Amino acid sequence: MNRIFGSSASRKPKPSLQDAIASTDARMASIEVKVRKLDAELGRYKEQMGKLRPGPGKDAIQQRALRTLKQKRMYEAQISQLAQQTFNMESAALTTDNLRNTMATVDAMQVANKEMRKQYGKIDIDKIENMHYDMEDLLEQANEIQETLGRSYAIPDEIDEADLEAELDALALEEEDEGTSYLADLNKVPDFIDEPPVELGEATTDRPEAIRTTG
Repeated sequence: MNRIFGSSASRKPKPSLQDAIASTDARMASIEVKVRKLDAELGRYKEQMGKLRPGPGKDAIQQRALRTLKQKRMYEAQISQLAQQTFNMESAALTTDNLRNTMATVDAMQVANKEMRKQYGKIDIDKIENMHYDMEDLLEQANEIQETLGRSYAIPDEIDEADLEAELDALALEEEDEGTSYLADLNKVPDFIDEPPVELGEATTDRPEAIRTTG
């Protein structure tokens, strides 16, 4: 029969851990519905026993209530077992996810390590050191060129500071002399070409023609 029609069990995929958790939760939900129904029955039995007097009728209802309570306890035990199973499967699923994340991290680190080794393999430390030394030599040559270009000409290498101070003092004296002569020239009376200047009283008495001319 299996050769002709095939095996349904072999074609059906195995349930995953998440499928098992969902199935267990569904079973727990259905059992909880039954427990609520039994609670309702127990409530009715309790009400009936409260209205009856001791006797065969009350004993019969009490026996039904005991069977219902026993069935309820059985269902509650099943719910407890299924809840523990769900907890175990969820813990296993969480552990599996953590392992998958760990393996993915390890794989990524291995790839990165391989790539780093590949890149560092292309770097020659000796070439880098030689390049560093070449840069130092170039910088020294550049400094020498700058010093050469900045060299002064026609200036003696050794200059006496005392001579420089004496020269500065001489320049200061020359400036003072120039200022004095300038002020003396400003205060000096100008020389007239024709005649020396006369006062106004003398001009009126001695030279009347000058007054007539100006008048």
